[in-house]
Amino acid sequence: MSYTVPAQTRIGHVHLKVSDIDRSLTFYLDLLGFELMQRYGSQAVFLSAGGYHHHIGLNTWHSKGAGPAPVHMPGLYHTAILYPTRKDLAIILKRLMDANYPLTGASDHGVSEAIYLNDPDGNGVELYWDKPKEQWPVDAEGNLMMVSERLDLEGLLKEAE
Repeated sequence: MSYTVPAQTRIGHVHLKVSDIDRSLTFYLDLLGFELMQRYGSQAVFLSAGGYHHHIGLNTWHSKGAGPAPVHMPGLYHTAILYPTRKDLAIILKRLMDANYPLTGASDHGVSEAIYLNDPDGNGVELYWDKPKEQWPVDAEGNLMMVSERLDLEGLLKEAE
């Protein structure tokens, strides 16, 4: 019997193992601008955009003081954070550039524009916005045709002005 997940289903949150809660809070709160919802002792925190109980959980339950996970092993590739508008993506890009925070990539995927970076523990982070659905590239049969092309960062930054 075939099953399709309901269309209204969403990914609710990501929970990351980190080595240092305070260092991670500097990245997720101070740089990316998430809101602290709750501290769970000294070992975990829950962060949100807009007052949701949490979009990001961070903990040191199994990872306090540890190094980053090996790049060439199974595990989380990246956490993707969806911004509501292109201007919002431009604003966070400007914040990152002003802080001299290193990017690991930037792509126009046809359906979205994305910038990539790593958090302090080497966890991949994608910051992106979705283009309007009517602009998504499709082939003659209507199949989605995502791409990975160069993102015009200078053009994107103009949106932040």
